[in-house]
Amino acid sequence: MFRFKYLVVTLLGLFLVGCASEKPQLSVKTSSKNNTAKLGETVKLSLNNPDGISINAINYLLEGKTVTESLKLNNKLGKQDLIANVISGKDTIVAESNLIVLNNKRPDLYTYEIVNTYPHDVTSYTQGLEFYKGELYESTGQFGKSKLRKVDYKTGEVLNNINLNSGYFAEGLTILNDKIYQLTWKADTGIIYDVNTFEKLGIFRYNDSKEGWGLCNDGNVLYKSDGTEKIWTLNTSTLTEDDKIQIYTNKGKIGRLNELEWVNGKIYANIYENTGIAIINPENGATEGVIDFTPITKLIPNYSSDDNVLNGIAYNPDTDTIFITGKRWDKLFEVKIVKK
Repeated sequence: MFRFKYLVVTLLGLFLVGCASEKPQLSVKTSSKNNTAKLGETVKLSLNNPDGISINAINYLLEGKTVTESLKLNNKLGKQDLIANVISGKDTIVAESNLIVLNNKRPDLYTYEIVNTYPHDVTSYTQGLEFYKGELYESTGQFGKSKLRKVDYKTGEVLNNINLNSGYFAEGLTILNDKIYQLTWKADTGIIYDVNTFEKLGIFRYNDSKEGWGLCNDGNVLYKSDGTEKIWTLNTSTLTEDDKIQIYTNKGKIGRLNELEWVNGKIYANIYENTGIAIINPENGATEGVIDFTPITKLIPNYSSDDNVLNGIAYNPDTDTIFITGKRWDKLFEVKIVKK
């Protein structure tokens, strides 16, 4: 009886393997090496069909949008889903792949000139920094030490302050239409306040991103980083993450994006534990420039590359200057950006 059962199981297993092998093995091929191409290039799409199945029609899609077999890359950068819906007789077979789109130009290099230096609270683990109607607002992190505050940037005096619940690790903030939007790190929670009173107006959740890092706005929508190469676009009515860009150079992605600031149509982004700030095209995710702030860290007595790092960008339209600080830094720098 044992040998009979063993024989039945063995034959059944061979039958299932044989059936599985009959499924057509299709995949999407591209003319680009390692499925990686640059913006502006034309990529030829084709189907790898090793079993030689009959094909009635093929519909190619890139990020859910129908494309032709000759695809010119004028879309967003980053890793993108490439799919072929293959009609074979009465069946539809889905072949999947990815295409990585890089920028076609290396980032421009920038440096800075210090205009003024102001005091900064060394207890503030700076996560978000932004000017609104001439006033400076700051979000600071750490469990049990997170705060939202309004600061006189010239003196360092705290004009308004609230402490967050000890379970929240505060992250970036931005202000739009008299509302402050503040992120928390791993709590899947953003908090909304009245900018004049700091009264809590509500909360919102993250739907696709896993964490909250940086936040800025262009006057209409919010842009949110999550510690990866992605920046999400939030609808201000629903606060859902409706879209995203992926931040790439001509070589590859830039990850660990942290504090964000909207400056004259571009997104400026701190890169966590890095002394550079990326200048990003919000339309396609291209890193168009990098500002090297390495020398400024030499002016911070307690700077460290893995703790008290550069983090905090605020553009003041009244002075057309940028304000830079870091986690637990004793200084706030007003700077002008200069192209190398």
